This record gives sequence, structure tokens and C-alpha cells, in this order.
Amino acid sequence: MESADPHTRLNIAPLAANTSLRTLAYDAIKKAITEMDMYGQESEIRLDERQLSQDLGVSRTPIREALTVLEQEGFVRSVPRRGIFVVRKSKREIIDMIIVWAALESMAARLAAARATDRDLASLREMFHDFEPGAPAEHMNEYSDANIRFHQTVIRLSGCAMIGEMTENLFIHIRGIRAVSVRQENRSERSLQEHRAIIAALVARDADLAERLVREHTLGLAAHVEKHGRFPS
Repeated sequence: MESADPHTRLNIAPLAANTSLRTLAYDAIKKAITEMDMYGQESEIRLDERQLSQDLGVSRTPIREALTVLEQEGFVRSVPRRGIFVVRKSKREIIDMIIVWAALESMAARLAAARATDRDLASLREMFHDFEPGAPAEHMNEYSDANIRFHQTVIRLSGCAMIGEMTENLFIHIRGIRAVSVRQENRSERSLQEHRAIIAALVARDADLAERLVREHTLGLAAHVEKHGRFPS
């Protein structure tokens, strides 16, 4: 794992002038945190309020207000005399979150088997079309992104808005965990095989099988984290 700079600069673009700059700042910072590799480095991830202000092109007031909301929601934490840090979960918390995700996504798969259109299910296959000729490890960044989109899409295809809402805040951590783990122990190839089996079950409209395969697939991630994960204590 690579060490991070004392202040981590997020990949965000300046904001346009708007009466709700706090909301825009909140959305931009939350999106950047969601997309960052938060578990791919050992050191804490510290945010620089001044740099955020410069990057977003707004004063520090809406930045502070946005960070306050993000802290209330558990995305960042303020440490007196040290600054603002992105919240990263402990190993035990991560495993618990994966277990919850497994329960929610497996139910989403059951619902998707009945509710998703044939076109929707075809789109799942297309996500992995580029990896058919070779091993996903040869295109790891692209496969990692496709892996994340697959799980988000299964949730969406359930047609259950509540499952989507319940997984939204889990996703920021699940995404980071999957991005790291898929690069370990040749998990990418096993992951691709399991995705294909899940898609086949969905296409066959076999709700029982789709639910079981998704649950086993996600609990396999929990087992991997239990054995190999190195996360904040």
C-alpha cells in the first residue's frame, strides 16, 4: 500500500455560483470521497479545508457547512487540533457491513429475477463482455469498476427503493473494500466466474438460485477480509 500525503487532495471540479453552495459542496465532496481509494493506503486520509475551497472555487464557509453535514452522516470526523479525516471502518465493522450488504443484495437479486426486463439482464452481461477473451487481472482497473457497477445494478434492478436507500451509505465502504480485495489472491477471476453464474440464474428467472449465489458471493468477500484484511483497528 502507498503512503498518503498529510493532506489528501480530492478529485473534484470547481462549483458554479449557486444560492445553495453548501449543497453543491456537500454533493461534490461526498462524491469524491465515495470514489476515492480509501482502503488502498495505510495512513489516515486528512482533508484540507483550504484546498477544498480552492478546488471548488467557493469560500470556506460552505465547505465548513458541508463538512459538518458529512460528519453528522458519519463520512468524516473532526479531530481537535488535527483536522478533518475521512472515516474508515475497523475490520470488525467492515465484516459486519458486508454481512448486511449480503442480506440486502441477495434479496435484491431475488426481486430482480422477477422484476428486471430481459434488456436489463442483458446489460449485466455486457458489463463483462470485454473480459471474455482474457483474464480480468490483465485489465484490473476496468474490471474493478465493472465489478462495482454490477453490484449497484443488481440493487437497482430489484425495483425496491428502500433497499437502494439502505445500501447507499454502506456503498462508500463496500466499494473501497471490493476495489482492494479484487486485486488479491487472484480473486478477480473467481469473481468473474461467480458473476457469470449469478447472471445466468437471473436470466433463467431462478430467484432461489440468484439469491443464494449473491449471498454466497458477498459472504465470500467477508471471509476474505477476515483472513487477509488490513484495516484501521
